[in-house]
Amino acid sequence: MLVLAGTTEATALATQLHEAGTRVVSSFAGATAARVERPGAVQVGGFGGTGGLIDYLDAHRFDAVVDATHPFAAVMPFHVAAACARTGTPHVRLLRPPWVRRGGDRWFEVDSVEAAAGALADLGARRVFLTTGRQQIDAFRACSGPWFLVRSIEPVAEPLPSSLELRDRGPFTVDGERRLLAEHGIDTIVAKNAGGTATAAKLDAARDLGITVVMVARPPQPPGIEVVGSVAAALAWLPA
Repeated sequence: MLVLAGTTEATALATQLHEAGTRVVSSFAGATAARVERPGAVQVGGFGGTGGLIDYLDAHRFDAVVDATHPFAAVMPFHVAAACARTGTPHVRLLRPPWVRRGGDRWFEVDSVEAAAGALADLGARRVFLTTGRQQIDAFRACSGPWFLVRSIEPVAEPLPSSLELRDRGPFTVDGERRLLAEHGIDTIVAKNAGGTATAAKLDAARDLGITVVMVARPPQPPGIEVVGSVAAALAWLPA
C-alpha cells in the first residue's frame, strides 16, 4: 500500500495499516524535515512528475494508492490521479472536510494566498497572525502596513521585515490561541482552509475575540476521482 503522506490522517492510516499486517510505504515530498514518526517504510523526495510516479508504481506494484497529501497540495493530486489511471492502480483521495463558517465568525473568504495578501489593506489590518506556512510567505512581502506574527513548523528562509517568527506545531488549544492573539494585539488572522482539529482552535479564539479571519479556499481537485473524508472511510475503501 502506498500512502502519499504529510497529514495527520496519513499518519493514522499508515499506523492502522501496519498494525493490521499490511505492508505500507509512506511517501513525503520532503518540504518539511521534522516529520512525525510512523511505522512502515518511508520514501522521501518527489517522483519527478507524473512520469516518475508511473515508473515508481510499475516498479513496486502496489495494491492501491491513498493520496493523503495536504488539502492545499495543488499539483500532486493531479499527478497521482493520472499515474494511477495509467497504471491501473486503485486510488482514492483522503481529504478531510473543510472548516465551515459558524455564527459569530468574521470571515473574509478569498481564492488564493495572493488574494489574501491583497485584501489586508482594504480590511485595515494592522497586526496580522499569519498561519499559511513558510512556503507562502513571499506573497506578503509587498504588504507595507501590517506587522506579522508568523507561525510555522520550520524557519522561514527570509523573514518578513516587520514580523516576529513563532516556531510551533499543532494541535493547539483555544485557551492557548486566545492568549497568543491577545498578547500580540492581533486584529486579523490569515488562514488556509485546511480543516481538521489540530489547528482549528485559532478560529474558535478569533470568534470569541471578534477577530477577522481571511480564509483562503482550497485549490481544485482532479475531476472524477473518489474522495473520502476520514481514515475509517479510507480503510473501508481499500481493496480486500
